[in-house]
Amino acid sequence: MPADTVGEQDLRRIFVDEAVKAVALAERRLFSLCQVSATNAWTNKYYRETNTELIGGTGSSVAGIPRLAPLPYGEVSETLVSSVIGKYGMETLIPEEDILMDAIPVIERHVLRIGRAPSYQISVAIEAAISAGYGNTYPIPVGEEWDSATISARDPVFNLLKAADEMRTDNIDPYDGNTYLVINGTDWVNIASNSKIINHPTWKAAEGIIENGVVAQLCGFKIMIDNVITADTAYLIKKNEALVWKEAQPLKVEQTVIPAQGTKIQAWQYGSLQIPVPNAIVKITNTRA
Repeated sequence: MPADTVGEQDLRRIFVDEAVKAVALAERRLFSLCQVSATNAWTNKYYRETNTELIGGTGSSVAGIPRLAPLPYGEVSETLVSSVIGKYGMETLIPEEDILMDAIPVIERHVLRIGRAPSYQISVAIEAAISAGYGNTYPIPVGEEWDSATISARDPVFNLLKAADEMRTDNIDPYDGNTYLVINGTDWVNIASNSKIINHPTWKAAEGIIENGVVAQLCGFKIMIDNVITADTAYLIKKNEALVWKEAQPLKVEQTVIPAQGTKIQAWQYGSLQIPVPNAIVKITNTRA
């Protein structure tokens, strides 16, 4: 039996399904910072922490409890909030002529675009939720922006350490290797071209294949580039703690052959973002002059 060609449907179906999912996975940058939790509910309620440490109340200290005395009572302060599942998807049609003639570049571009579309819109939704739901903030002083005209005034290392201190004061460890600095491409250029950065002893550029947009490390923070991040803004985010993605259906890919026209490819998924620990997010503002 002769081997399949690219134009034959059984091979094409496997190729397209896996390729679309591979592209989508590569584009999931902010999504990669989320803890993924399955759900079958349209509206999902959850508790958002205030991060206030329990101290036992007036006259009831946690430390120095007398012999035979009852333990002090403490109650965690949380707020009940909810999120609604959203649908993210896209479809395209690969012309029959391109399939029959094995027009690989055309097929590849369709696969690339259909794989990117849902992931990009999910990133946009996550960034919007983070921008509205962060718990801590650090404004870079005027004149010290990462592209300041006064080059000597630029000090991203100091800014990042001060931002991380906002998280640390809430008893969230920003230095355990799970904190990400998420920036857009312009701020990455400003950071990577700063001599204070590239000469810093903690600076380490990524080697080999770049995964999920992580291009370097600095002060123990992994640096992730995602162009959905709003200009003049950056974030320190604690992975798997600050964000939860409630997933009703993971990415699904379907193909339908339309006679004399081509093959329709559909890719879609359902989910919504939750921010149970907002103080594990520090919004850094005024990154640009």
